[in-house]
Amino acid sequence: MELRQLRYLVAIADEGNLGRAAASLYVSQPALSYALRRLESELGVRLFDRHAGGVTATPAGADVIAEARRALRQADRVTAAAERHRRAETGVLRVGFEATGAGELTTRARAAFARAHPGVRVEPKRFDWGGETAALRDGLVDVAFVWLPADLDGLHAEVVHTEPRVVGLPSGHPLAGDGGVSILDVKDEPLLWTERAPRAWVDWWAVNPRPDGSEPKWGPTNDNVEEMLEQVAEGTAICFGPSSMAHYYTRPDLAWVPLTDVEPLRVALAWPRGADGPLVRSFAEIVRDLAAADRT
Repeated sequence: MELRQLRYLVAIADEGNLGRAAASLYVSQPALSYALRRLESELGVRLFDRHAGGVTATPAGADVIAEARRALRQADRVTAAAERHRRAETGVLRVGFEATGAGELTTRARAAFARAHPGVRVEPKRFDWGGETAALRDGLVDVAFVWLPADLDGLHAEVVHTEPRVVGLPSGHPLAGDGGVSILDVKDEPLLWTERAPRAWVDWWAVNPRPDGSEPKWGPTNDNVEEMLEQVAEGTAICFGPSSMAHYYTRPDLAWVPLTDVEPLRVALAWPRGADGPLVRSFAEIVRDLAAADRT
């Protein structure tokens, strides 16, 4: 059995159709059908039921596909481990973050690291709505500032930064000039949210349920910060964010007002367990020192 066969299997399961799976894999449909028949013969079980609309996994196929996904993730981690060492040797540190990351701490840490390691190139990598942890596990970055709550399975994480939350409003909103608002002051406003993040992450940001037990009034979805802010500015809905958004995303058609009665955002510095090479350790130490200085 080869990893290629497992990738074929997962693609077929994801697409539910051999033609679409073949297109996504850049192979011909006859070649993919032949590969599937060979794998079924090798395993001794039928993996998919064929029907007019495509294919559906059999009970045996569902179990095999789940294991194939795990095997592929592990194989990707093997490659990522080697890549981390290769990049350390060639002098590259990839730092992941989301939107404003850990505010000014993110920028100051990268700058301090660059001064301490002038021969190392620091590559900032931005991700949308909770994508930092997957990027760490997939080997796309070496270390990341992670907005909590998050799935930290397989990662080392330590909280290095907290900041209050704010509500983003169109500049003409009646509450736009207030010095602070309660979560219940905006409970009837449609709230922007995303389908790209885990539900627990979405609910935490939305403060769901609210202190009175009610559910937010869900507004439109968005895929990134820019889409979110455009919809706020046009008056479609409001949004919640960390206070650093008020500084990093200043626009004349937006107003940012502090939320006075919700818990603050906690930001963790995280990296894959067992992957704390010399560059990651140095970056982490710099972040710790800067964070400690901020608290004094």
